[in-house]
Parts: sequence; C-alpha cells; structure tokens
Amino acid sequence: MNTFSLQLYDATQQQRIDHVISFVGEDNNGSFGLQAHHARFMTTLTFGLFRYRLQSEEWQYLALPGGVLYFNNNELSISTQHFLIDNDFERISGQLQQQLLAEEETLIMTRSSLQKMEQSMLSRLWKLQRNNSM
Repeated sequence: MNTFSLQLYDATQQQRIDHVISFVGEDNNGSFGLQAHHARFMTTLTFGLFRYRLQSEEWQYLALPGGVLYFNNNELSISTQHFLIDNDFERISGQLQQQLLAEEETLIMTRSSLQKMEQSMLSRLWKLQRNNSM
C-alpha cells in the first residue's frame, strides 16, 4: 500500500510520522483528504481536530489551533503553534476543549490589559493637554 510521511512542526518540537495512508483535514473551504502521491498542495488549516490513518489501519487524531499544511514529494508538512496527538477521540476532544477554554481566558485577560493601558494613556494625554493649555 502506498504511504507518505507526516512532518509536524510547532514552536518547541517536531515529529515525523511515517507510513501514513491518508490524512483528513479542514480549511476554510471545508473538509479534504490527502493520500500518497497527491499533487503539490498548500492550505491554511482551521482550528480543530484532524485525523490520519497509519498503514497499521489505526486512526490517529491531531488537534491544533490552525496551521499551514504543505504536501509535496510525498511528504505532508504541518506548521502550527502547538499540536496534540492521540488515538483516543474522547480524550483528545477533551484536551482540545481545555486548550480552547484556556486560550479564550488568555485572550480575555489580554483584552482587559489593553483596555486598561489605553485608558491610562488617554488619561495622561488629557492631563498633558490640560497642563499645556494653562
């Protein structure tokens, strides 16, 4: 059976997975599948859960917050901020949900911090303008 290699890259690690039969992913246009010897292909993946099948007929699940996918010369490369791999759908779904909630919480804290900085800066500008006009 024809296989290809999957190369995963994130900010802290890289992992190579050989003997992949197929990959199922999703981009802004919807779901798609890749098999060995596919034509050159590049896309931006959405946040979500993807899967790939190994030659052993075993499905593996790949969770990531989006990324860039590139297939060329029978090698699939995915670059992302971070990724999780598991063969248990329920477990990786839970991990993905926890990750999403943590990222949302961080985003809320960042927005709040930016609003406070903006208010402080506007207050200082207003005071400077008031002092200069006296």
